[in-house]
Parts: sequence; C-alpha cells; structure tokens
Amino acid sequence: MRRRELGRTGGTGGTAVAGLMAGVCACLALAAGGCTDGRSAVADDARPADPVPALHRAAEALVEAGSSKARTSMEMATGGTRVTIHGEGVYDYTRQRGELRVRLPRDPAGHSARAPITELLAPGALFMKNRGAGVPADKWVRVETAGLSDGNLVTGGATDPFAAAEVLRGARSATYVGRDEVGGTAVRHYRGTADLTLAARHASEGGRQALAAAAKGFASPEVPFEVFLDEAGRVRKVEHRFSFFGGRDRGTVAVASTTLLYDFGTPVDVRLPKRADIYAGKIAEQ
Repeated sequence: MRRRELGRTGGTGGTAVAGLMAGVCACLALAAGGCTDGRSAVADDARPADPVPALHRAAEALVEAGSSKARTSMEMATGGTRVTIHGEGVYDYTRQRGELRVRLPRDPAGHSARAPITELLAPGALFMKNRGAGVPADKWVRVETAGLSDGNLVTGGATDPFAAAEVLRGARSATYVGRDEVGGTAVRHYRGTADLTLAARHASEGGRQALAAAAKGFASPEVPFEVFLDEAGRVRKVEHRFSFFGGRDRGTVAVASTTLLYDFGTPVDVRLPKRADIYAGKIAEQ
C-alpha cells in the first residue's frame, strides 16, 4: 500500500513572544482550507510485541543518522476556519540545528501573504528573518523557546524536526497499525498518545526546557500522534495534534503538525546570526 506524501507546495521579551504567537494565529484570518486523509492500514504479520521502546529511541536514531532534509506542514483550525503553513529545509541532529523556509498561506484572492520567513532552529532559541512587524528586512529576531508557552512546537509555524521526535519520548502506549510506505521507503506505522511532561523528563538537554514549557502551556499535555519509522528506527513522517489556548475571543486552537524527513546524511551547515545582526527593537503587534 502506498502512503500519500506531504506536498511540496504550499524586540524582544514578552512583546516579541506575544507578537510571534499573534502572527501565527493571525494566519487563520487569511484563508480557509482543509485536508483529507484517505489512508488505510494493512496489518503486518511481524507485529512488534511492544512498539513503545522503538518510539522512545526514535530521536537517538536521528542523531545516529546525522542529518536530513525536512518538509513541514502545520494546519490550524479555529472558529470554523482552517489554514496551512508549509516549510522546507535541512536539519543537523548532532548539533540540533536546522534551517527552514516557512511559507504563510495565500490570501482569499490567491496572493502570497508575504515572502517566506527564514527560520534557524537551535537548542533553546528560534531565529526568524523577514519576520515583518516592523523588523528591518536584514535583521533577525531571536526568541528563547523555553519562554514560549508552546515551547516552539507551534509558534514558528513549523515544529522543530528534532523536537517532533523528542515528543515521542513521552509515549506511554502505542498501537502498531501495519506496514506502509513513505516516499518510496518501507516503514512501520504506529499510532498513540505522548505525554509532554514525560517527554520533557527524558528529552535531550537542549530540548528539555522547551518541552516542559509546552507541557504547561498547551490546553493538554497529552499529544495524539501517528508516526512512520523506517527499518533503522528513524522517523520518516510524524503527525502531531496539539491544542492550545488562542487568547481572548479565539478559544482553543487545534493544530495538526506534520514533519517529513528524507535524504538522510545530506550536508548541513547552519550558521547562527551574529549579535550585530539580531534586532533589539520593539516588534509591532499583529
């Protein structure tokens, strides 16, 4: 059976954090959309006795792989409106650094909301360029991920690929669905629920505080997931369903985050911005 693959299209302190979260949530007003999932699963004769240990090791398997390319998709739904944000880039799992170009949804007239945002991911920090909101085009915005109520699982419009795997460290139980295929690679399909509090407890040093913040900041620390692991135990595709409070008049926001990993071993050289290139002014609210 062939599994559909994720498509290719698609200042600082408290004020900065509020602006970033508001920027992502504001996308909900730009366009409406939806997605369908017509997959089915075929049971496999060689069912693992207990899939949980394999899920707990998935992050380590990525570190052993070294690096990969990544594509992300984040669908948000609130008040009957759905929008999807796409990202694409590379990730170095040994250094926990990545670079993504995140594309915001088109407006109802079909025009791009703005040029793609470049995001650099690092332990404890998110850097964003072409952020808008009064930030000069040649400057980066730096945000401490441990200070975000979602630990940057949602704020940037894309889930950090390594953080996506580390969420699986919180799996308490899981079901083996069956054999499947992602991007031409044979995989095993699992479904379960992860506890962010448990994931934070067993996470790497670089991701522990961010996951702990998400466990407290989300509407629930329980995160339903579906994941597809290859024969080496590496994540090829993982889908998470987050729920957070969108603030006054927004209610609870449901987020479906999908991360697709491929081309393992691809060269990655992510260089973080110099201090002089980081914007220190006030970010306008959106």
